[in-house]
Amino acid sequence: MLRLHYNLERVSMGLVAAIIVAASVGGIVEIAPLFTIDETVEMPADLRPLTPLELAGRGIYIREGCYACHSQMVRSLADEIDRYGPYSLAGESAYDHPMLWGSKRTGPDLARLGSKYSDAWHVAHLLNPRAMVPASIMPAYPWLTETLDTGLLSDSLAALARLGVPYAPEMIAAAEADALAQSRPDSDAAEGFLARYGERPALRSFDADPSRLTELDALVAYLQSLGTQTDAPFGILTERSQ
Repeated sequence: MLRLHYNLERVSMGLVAAIIVAASVGGIVEIAPLFTIDETVEMPADLRPLTPLELAGRGIYIREGCYACHSQMVRSLADEIDRYGPYSLAGESAYDHPMLWGSKRTGPDLARLGSKYSDAWHVAHLLNPRAMVPASIMPAYPWLTETLDTGLLSDSLAALARLGVPYAPEMIAAAEADALAQSRPDSDAAEGFLARYGERPALRSFDADPSRLTELDALVAYLQSLGTQTDAPFGILTERSQ
């Protein structure tokens, strides 16, 4: 084997050809399974897309680099399931563009974070992490109290719809209004929001100030949605425990 490699190094074109072959084999191994992804990945029947407000929060989550310290993927290991909950299914991320599974855990995994803490806890934690977790090394995000810019939400929903996320035309058209309505349950627009997204998404003022829509509202709404878009993982865990 060493002699073969030595001979390849002496013949540059042979070395180039060997590199191409090796890279091609690796590429085929990674790419080929994607051709059968529709058959191997089961889409949860109850999977719902993110609401406009949750989607805006996801954008802030990505903008602030939260994914660099927090994964959103529970592995199928007993200690992970005990700590975080049911292991992650590929189908859960079918509407995520890009997906945020990751492997970095400077902070805990967030895949099952939804409803684990109150909105008030999240708000306090984002504004001053050490007030809630004294040993935390997470930075504070005081600028999240700024007003949320909803101007591109319709375009975002339209782009995701082209990628297969089930946003109907009326959802796209009402994206800005629905983002505001989700944080104002007593408003007239809340009825339209419920008609388009149903009762599963949380409908409330996430930062406890319904007079204005802030980036805190959006990010907390997104964090509270994690692990709540489908019940499929919880169903599998229940079946295996019986």
